[in-house]
Amino acid sequence: MELFRITRTIPFMRHKLVLNIISLIFFALSVFFIVTRGFNLSVEFTGGTVIELSYAQSAPLTEVRETLQGLGYSDFQVQNFGTSRDVLIRLPIIEGQTTAAQSQIVLEALQQATADVALRRVEFVGPQIGRELVENGLLALLFVIIGIVVYLAMRFEWKFAVAGVFANLHDVVIILGFFAFFQWEFSLSVLAGVLAVLGYSVNESVVIMDRIRENFRKERDTSVQDIIDGAITQTMSRTIITHGSTQMVVLSMLIFGGPTLHNFSLALTIGIWFGIYSSVFVASSIAMWLGVAREDIVKPIKKRDTVEEIYSE
Repeated sequence: MELFRITRTIPFMRHKLVLNIISLIFFALSVFFIVTRGFNLSVEFTGGTVIELSYAQSAPLTEVRETLQGLGYSDFQVQNFGTSRDVLIRLPIIEGQTTAAQSQIVLEALQQATADVALRRVEFVGPQIGRELVENGLLALLFVIIGIVVYLAMRFEWKFAVAGVFANLHDVVIILGFFAFFQWEFSLSVLAGVLAVLGYSVNESVVIMDRIRENFRKERDTSVQDIIDGAITQTMSRTIITHGSTQMVVLSMLIFGGPTLHNFSLALTIGIWFGIYSSVFVASSIAMWLGVAREDIVKPIKKRDTVEEIYSE
């Protein structure tokens, strides 16, 4: 489907060196902030107190968050659990305060704001569970990367596989760099967003690589740079439709989704825009620098005996 057709090929690869230098700077800064500043891990990773409350009517989540902020909490999670009347609160560990005392203070503050609230469960989550979540998340990220490498190598050629992996890692590291620099809370939902960006970005790379392969087969006298520029130009309409519609949904979650979906939407937004950038400039440029050629994609035609040679035998 095309909303519009660009008749003139845009010379994207003409500026590949400058744009990839900019990309390298972003990548290096992201690594620097990840190493030096680290992540603002949520209580899902660091451990804390889990409080389950029940309201007589729909729970006023906004009032609950304002009450917790009034108690001095900045790192907490509030969400519905099961029904709209049940609320699950995750609070960080406070030195010198037991889980029972912490839950009692929160319950009394909420009862002053809203009388019809009852405590259903209090549970302490240790940091060991958080470490297991981090390890499992990193393993999931590793397996996704390995799967992408295998898929691209089987479907295309190893030069495209290497280019695609570098482009996808570029997106992931820059997302993590943003969260490290601004110290946005890094939770399980953000990790899910990072994994979603991996699949989303590789899909864009595959579309462009498919068109490059088609153009290599159709245009036998065109240079590699012109082939890549033509493939990117021909997929621009599809890119705008896909990423534009996705970004509208993500923007709706960012504006109306509340604190629960805020950081998840931020991760997706960064991933969408840098995914376009990496698929167009990073992946294509790396494949070109690795020396991708028509012979890598289009198998040469074997010479066959002519009719005269066959009959001469």
